[in-house]
Amino acid sequence: MKSLSNEALIDTYYKAIDLKLDRDFVTLLLAEIKRRKLNIKYYEAQAN
Repeated sequence: MKSLSNEALIDTYYKAIDLKLDRDFVTLLLAEIKRRKLNIKYYEAQAN
């Protein structure tokens, strides 16, 4: 996951939720987001 940019990681996380992908996959993405200490709300605001 280290080769995935922060923006791509957040985008993938939201798309995985929208597509109702496997819960374990979404959890894995969220764990990586937390590991990188990313603020999901910040990226969400930037998209709008």
